[in-house]
Amino acid sequence: MAKRNITLSLPEETLEEVKIIAVKRRRSVSALMTGLLEELVAEETGYLQAERQFLALLERGFDMGTGGHIGWSREEVHER
Repeated sequence: MAKRNITLSLPEETLEEVKIIAVKRRRSVSALMTGLLEELVAEETGYLQAERQFLALLERGFDMGTGGHIGWSREEVHER
């Protein structure tokens, strides 16, 4: 996959903390940010995909074993 450079503006204090975190994880700031952004994209796209699958399932409905025919009345079910 082709890569492109971007410019990111951060407050100096934040950038210093990011550098410290990157060193602790033995990664470059670029690799650290790439990993975090990839996680964000995966989380977001995974959620949207799950939502679409769930809505499609609701649209299809569920097979309750009746073949689409209800052979009893409410009164029969609640009869005491």
